[in-house]
Amino acid sequence: MKFSCPKCNSKIEIQRTFNKKMHVSCVKCGIEDILEYSKNIDEVFLEFLSRFDQGLVSETGISEGLQDQGIVRAESEIKNMIGKNNPDKITEDILFTKKDYVSDYKVLKNPEPKMGSKIEDFGLDDSISDYLKEIKIEQLYQFQEESIQEILFGKNIVIEAPTASGKTEAFLIPVIQRIKKDSVNGSVFAIFVYPTKALSRDQYPKIQNFAEKINVNVKIFDGDTNQIDRRDIIDNPPQILVTNFDVIHYHLWHQTKFSSLLASTRILVVDEAHVYSGIFGSNVHYIIKRLKRICNNKLQFVAASATLDDAKEFCQKLFGEKMQIIHGSGKKGQTDFVMLFPSLRTQRALMVDLTKKLTEKNHKTMVFNNSHLNSELLAIQAKKQKVNIKVHRAGLMANYRTSVEKQFKEDKLQAISCTPTLELGIDVGNVDCVISSTIPVNRLVQRIGRAARKGQRGYAFLALGNDPISQYYKNHPDDYFEDIEKTYIDPKNPFVEEFQVLAMACDRPISKHELKEHQEVIEHHIIKENLVEKNNRIVPNFEKINSLLNDYSIRGIGNSVDIFLNDRKVGDRVLPIALEELHKDAIYFLAGIRYKVKEFDYPKKNHAKLEKIPRDYPYYTKSLTEEWPTIETVYDRRKARGVEVAFCKLHIQKKVYGYVNIELGQEVTQGEKVLLDDPLEYDFVTKGIVFHAPRPLKIIEESEDEEYTEASGYHATEHVVIEGSNMITGGVSQDLGGISLGTSGLIFIYDGAIGGSGASKALYDRFEKALERSMHIVKECPCQNESGCPRCTFSYRCGNNNEYLHKYSSLEILERINNGEETELIDPSEGDRPLV
Repeated sequence: MKFSCPKCNSKIEIQRTFNKKMHVSCVKCGIEDILEYSKNIDEVFLEFLSRFDQGLVSETGISEGLQDQGIVRAESEIKNMIGKNNPDKITEDILFTKKDYVSDYKVLKNPEPKMGSKIEDFGLDDSISDYLKEIKIEQLYQFQEESIQEILFGKNIVIEAPTASGKTEAFLIPVIQRIKKDSVNGSVFAIFVYPTKALSRDQYPKIQNFAEKINVNVKIFDGDTNQIDRRDIIDNPPQILVTNFDVIHYHLWHQTKFSSLLASTRILVVDEAHVYSGIFGSNVHYIIKRLKRICNNKLQFVAASATLDDAKEFCQKLFGEKMQIIHGSGKKGQTDFVMLFPSLRTQRALMVDLTKKLTEKNHKTMVFNNSHLNSELLAIQAKKQKVNIKVHRAGLMANYRTSVEKQFKEDKLQAISCTPTLELGIDVGNVDCVISSTIPVNRLVQRIGRAARKGQRGYAFLALGNDPISQYYKNHPDDYFEDIEKTYIDPKNPFVEEFQVLAMACDRPISKHELKEHQEVIEHHIIKENLVEKNNRIVPNFEKINSLLNDYSIRGIGNSVDIFLNDRKVGDRVLPIALEELHKDAIYFLAGIRYKVKEFDYPKKNHAKLEKIPRDYPYYTKSLTEEWPTIETVYDRRKARGVEVAFCKLHIQKKVYGYVNIELGQEVTQGEKVLLDDPLEYDFVTKGIVFHAPRPLKIIEESEDEEYTEASGYHATEHVVIEGSNMITGGVSQDLGGISLGTSGLIFIYDGAIGGSGASKALYDRFEKALERSMHIVKECPCQNESGCPRCTFSYRCGNNNEYLHKYSSLEILERINNGEETELIDPSEGDRPLV
């Protein structure tokens, strides 16, 4: 409904603020007021009119009062922030909008990249030099020169450089030079691996154009390669093969003709290496190990990565080899960067508004969200604002994603609402603006690298959210630029190791003298008759393990639930997350459209059937869960401040017992509960940490319900430590789960991936810093609610509908921890209520 201003008859906007107030303002004359929260917008408007008639509404705005509360910045502060910079009209309007708190503004300028040698002075093959000059490359960048030299010397290297800085040339030129010098016809010399088919298909023409000019044969082999092209590759092996690890894994253990081609490989190039974090990376570590086993020559490794804090250490763990790092710089150019905290509206309302403002000025815009759900919700709301936008995320069919990329590249689409899938180097053409939700700074820089690639002025907006870490960065923006992402893998994940040892035996029989580091797992498989001893060699029992190998996904562990619409498969979701998203009557998002789950068959058939719902259906759903942890093995324990914390193997029993309906667009974190007739149960083994929090004695003493106050304090602390440590651990909170056990003070934080991903280990290693930051988040949050709010104690992943939370109890717990109070770990007690 459109509301008219009582002063000038223009449009009135009514927004819910983050601290449960209603902000009413006129878009033209600027009168505004803050009223108490009400779900009924009509009531809010009527109260506003009544206050206007009584002369209680400010006709000069209420900015000064908002400044005192830290809700908006004073104009003088913003002008001081701008300094000598010269923002254009769009940026200036956003800086002075008075709808958001401007946390930071700066112009990001990349210096001139350091230059290296002229092409003719580098001693390259004449055909390579001629082609480089043909495509207007007369001189190399310094990092490219260093990379070329080290690759030609046979060194294992990591090339770390921003998006669009020339990484591909840095490894392609020396590989082609080596091929011209050392290659044997009819064999694969180098494999170029990309994390997705889409990216390899995007990069392939660039590589092929270069190679063909030099008379080097390049072919792509992936799941979309047709049978004729596959036969041609096997009959006439290319010197460079472009593929992905899924293909290598499949063909190795099946011992196909294709896998026999790989034995001649001399160089393995892994682009976008930073993607191989978590479970996927743990599997890739073993696939690389398997490739080493079957290769006739010692493999040389080249990794290309976006800017990481620990690129060298991470790649050494991924490849199992010593590596040296070469740093590259980005393109020359400048980008207006603004960090905004949505004080008077939701994060999504801010991101939609920014998208509308930029696209109205014909600026092509990429909007990055951190989850499937958020990318879908943003697109739905932006379309209502008449923005020409489409969703791009994993889980959508490949041909749909390709069509979105094509439309954007051809200027038929103004904006894309995407997940991190488009952080990678897929060329979507000219991009003017990047809008991003909260992520680690190095990934933000990579996203910003998509803007202004052609040298024009770029725009980048970091939209802080309704979460603890966003509120922290609002008050401490400089810390944001210090919190570099930490990538992680766990090669010792027992499920990955068990599976990959089986795969190794399928690739090639295991001789008695090798793989001593996996001896225990090999013996376990022999006892289970998955492997058998034959002629002093260990070989697979294919009859027994065939289905196990076929069902396994290297990108996750666990069975999947297939999703059907009108009897056609439209996607799948891995367990246990499938139980939370696809239970009966759940609302599921697919390509900007919401569906309801009409049938969920688990655990027999593992499928979900969707049905359409009306466009104006007002809700989406979030599951209610219960979990119980059991410590199986303690790997390590230490004191953090005075609190004892252990890193351990955990057994988690999970139950989805209901869900809540959450109103679309309202950002409500508590909804109407519905219980399932038949709860869904799942149990799995993972890794995690456990610590014993001190009792909040002062708050307990003042409380009427001591047990509730204590248990709710531990639950709130569990939320804040997970959400608040997010950027310290490199954005891993989405990969973590948590449980606080009643009044025991035991708090568990664990890897959401079956078997463990390394995320909780990243938290364990930086636990002191996480505890300190968690205390600041709760202490600095201005909300007066006993239970807290989305900016301090609430979590959008909470399985308890954000109930049983006590902000002040949590603050006392965190202060006691940071003041050094000592605790010892105790065993869980039967009867403790687990709060998730």
